[in-house]
Amino acid sequence: MSTTPTYDERLGVPFRWWVQGTMLVATLWLAVVVAVPGAVAWVVTAIALALLGVGLWSYGNARLRVDGATFRAGRAHIHGQFLGVATALDADEARWTAGPGADARAYLVLRPYLKRAVKVEITDPADPAPYWLVATRQPEELAAALTALRESVRH
Repeated sequence: MSTTPTYDERLGVPFRWWVQGTMLVATLWLAVVVAVPGAVAWVVTAIALALLGVGLWSYGNARLRVDGATFRAGRAHIHGQFLGVATALDADEARWTAGPGADARAYLVLRPYLKRAVKVEITDPADPAPYWLVATRQPEELAAALTALRESVRH
């Protein structure tokens, strides 16, 4: 079995989040610089900027990866033999599946800045999750990679 990924996506935060976060830190600096000495304001601002960077990088560091044997979504992974049907969802279908149509047992890797998703049925009887719902920028490509993985491990 090859372990070369057939699909690999990092769910990085959009550029506008970095811009808005930087503007928030600049606003913090303006509020702090009038209340405390300049050096303290710069230290507080540097710490806030570092926390912002680590937070956004960490939140956007989740990966979706399909290789020759497994599907990895965030921190979880599952062998291809336990994958059922993978369905690409548009924004409305993803919102319904994550909201009113959700099963509380499902494993979710969702990001508010990604509107489309893939729903993957799980056939492992020992797994309590009936499906995984993962947000993605390319739902058709991910669903195709998961279908190919499922078929390759069954033959």
